[in-house]
Amino acid sequence: QLQASGGGLVQPGGSLRLTCAASGGDLPINIMAWYRQAPGKQRELVAETVSSGTLSGTVNYADSVKGRFTISRDNAKDTVYLQMNSLKAEDTAVYYCYAEDTGNYYRSPRISWGQGTQVTVSS
Repeated sequence: QLQASGGGLVQPGGSLRLTCAASGGDLPINIMAWYRQAPGKQRELVAETVSSGTLSGTVNYADSVKGRFTISRDNAKDTVYLQMNSLKAEDTAVYYCYAEDTGNYYRSPRISWGQGTQVTVSS
């Protein structure tokens, strides 16, 4: 299960920090990420962090948030954060936490989604 928090209403130029904590998994989490979905648009990747395999340590950002958003992760707590600075109106969306475990010989990696948290950037 993923529990996300930290959304809210903020003025343009402001900051918010999203938190997502994972629990109940039986295998280590490999990928933790944030997606967002604005009204009338498809869900898109905002940022992701990879912790195992050949891509271990990889962090990726959508071009639209590079330099403004920072994803970080506490592996001991299975928690991922998204620090959002210099927020713009176009960042308004529901933000979803995503986690994918490593999988193993017996099963494919399991994907989980959080419940979504609303971020509204408006004056």
